[in-house]
Amino acid sequence: MAKEVKVTKAQVLEAIIALAKGEEITVDTADIVEYAETTIAQLAAKAEKAKARAAEKKAAGDELKAAVAEALTDEYQTVEQIAAQIEGEDVTNAKIVARLTALVKAGEAHKTDIKVDNRTRKAYAAGPAAETEDAE
Repeated sequence: MAKEVKVTKAQVLEAIIALAKGEEITVDTADIVEYAETTIAQLAAKAEKAKARAAEKKAAGDELKAAVAEALTDEYQTVEQIAAQIEGEDVTNAKIVARLTALVKAGEAHKTDIKVDNRTRKAYAAGPAAETEDAE
């Protein structure tokens, strides 16, 4: 009874190179096809998992963006003031600034510079920017 030897990935790849060069191959073509189909299936599964992780991460980001949008009022507030209104252990000023920037770009909020303790700080408010602010 003959013992069946499993073809390694390296052997399959060497056979593919040999085929491309027009040389003789030592691996059965069925093994090459099986390897290729298995690899394609693995890549598809990996891509599907990555897509699911990205969607999950985006959904979590959207929750924070909604919380930031809800915390905005018509009054200008600094990032720290907005952060104080949002609950959550993963809430950082950097994440809030990122969501505020997205809201400003989407026209759902606007920002300006205000003086706080002799320092100029960015402040955000709900709604699109007024026409007069754009002219300055």
